[in-house]
Amino acid sequence: YLITHFSDFQLASLGSFLLHESVFFLSGLPFIYLERAGLLSKYKIQTKNNTPTAQEKCITRLLLYHFSVNLPLMIVSYPVFRCMGMRSSLPLPSWKVVLTQIIFYFILEDFVFYWGHRVLHTKWLYKHVHSVHHEYATPFGLTSEYAHPAEILFLGFATIVGPAITGPHLITLWLWMVLRVLETVEAHCGYHFPWSLSNFLPLYGGADFHDYHHRLLYTKSGNYSSTFVYMDWIFGTDKGYRKLKAPKHNGVGVEDDSKQT
Repeated sequence: YLITHFSDFQLASLGSFLLHESVFFLSGLPFIYLERAGLLSKYKIQTKNNTPTAQEKCITRLLLYHFSVNLPLMIVSYPVFRCMGMRSSLPLPSWKVVLTQIIFYFILEDFVFYWGHRVLHTKWLYKHVHSVHHEYATPFGLTSEYAHPAEILFLGFATIVGPAITGPHLITLWLWMVLRVLETVEAHCGYHFPWSLSNFLPLYGGADFHDYHHRLLYTKSGNYSSTFVYMDWIFGTDKGYRKLKAPKHNGVGVEDDSKQT
């Protein structure tokens, strides 16, 4: 039905944008409700809450950024993906091809994101660009994409470089986008549940890993990876987090050096 009634351009740009918005807000908005209602508070990583005003500011800015940055980016990226071999026609790719490409995307994105994120934590870029994302010392799901427009473009490259290289079927691109959105929303959700993936996948960072990153001043920060933990472990940028989680701390938290929004 889709390929009969819509062009490749409409599906790849407008269709991708609508899918992204739907998945992002449907997965992120419940965490605002949980925080306001105080539900499942025993799983909340930080005791602090964001004010309704701060939450509404986040939503307003997100809508502005998505329509003024994300949508144009998806439109102008279409020729690149077409040039690299992206298609939407039948037959669909095999599950082996899809799985291989998705795994490749996650590994490559995490690698590129790590280095880009570390660069954003240098003094000048943090002050003028990345500090926007860190306005929320207590993150919630939707803050995952709350960032300076320059950062959206800068780190957005990490998300699209894998698909740009492989030229996937559109269905693979959509699946990758959905999984990436769900992963980053979960990492910023502010809750560590018994069913969180980080409890079952040893290399997966998750909310507890990334929440630590938001609680500290940029000069003391770490945990720069987007999905996994091995890049931070290899380069020693998770030492503070590992020290905090060591048994000798007996659950004692770190001092919060950030200002609450």
